[in-house]
Amino acid sequence: MTQKYIIPHKGIIKKKDRKTLNGHKSAILWFTGLSCAGKSTLAYKVEEELFKRGLRAYVLDGDNVRIGLNKDLGFSAKDRKENIRRIGEVAKLFVDAGLIVTAAFISPYEKDREFVRSIVGDDEFIEIYIKCSLDVCEQRDIKRKRNTDNSKPIKANPPRKKTANKGKILIGL
Repeated sequence: MTQKYIIPHKGIIKKKDRKTLNGHKSAILWFTGLSCAGKSTLAYKVEEELFKRGLRAYVLDGDNVRIGLNKDLGFSAKDRKENIRRIGEVAKLFVDAGLIVTAAFISPYEKDREFVRSIVGDDEFIEIYIKCSLDVCEQRDIKRKRNTDNSKPIKANPPRKKTANKGKILIGL
C-alpha cells in the first residue's frame, strides 16, 4: 500500500487538552545503557513514583515489546533500528495521549535515539544513560544464568559519542 491512500485523521481533543485534564505535561523519559544496567528497574520505579504523585505514566520495556509488537525482529543493526523506530512511534502516540512514558531500551545507536527525539521534539524527550560497568552487568545477567547455553555474554555496545547534554542525563551505578 502506498502513502497516497493514507489520510491521517485529526482528533478534536488535542495534546494541550489532555495536559489540562491531567494537570501535567507528557514526555518520554528514555532510559538507555547496557543489558542489565538497571534501565527497566529504574523505569518501573519512576513510573511507580509518578503514579503515587497522581501523574499518568506507562513503561515501555525492551523485553515486553519484543514478545509482542516486535517479536518478528532480531538483534542485527537493521532490526535494532526498526525496533527503536516502532517503539518511538508508539511512545509518540502515548505522549499525544497525555502520558509520561518511561522507556527502557538498550538502544545502542545514537542516530536511532535521535530519531525518537525528532518525532516528539526536544522538550518531550529526556535521554537518561545508565552508566554501569560491563562486569557489574554480567553479574546481574539472570537471563544468561537461566539459559543453559552460557556462551553468549553481554557485549559492550558501540562506543557512545560525547554529544551535547541537551535533554540528556547520566546516572552512574
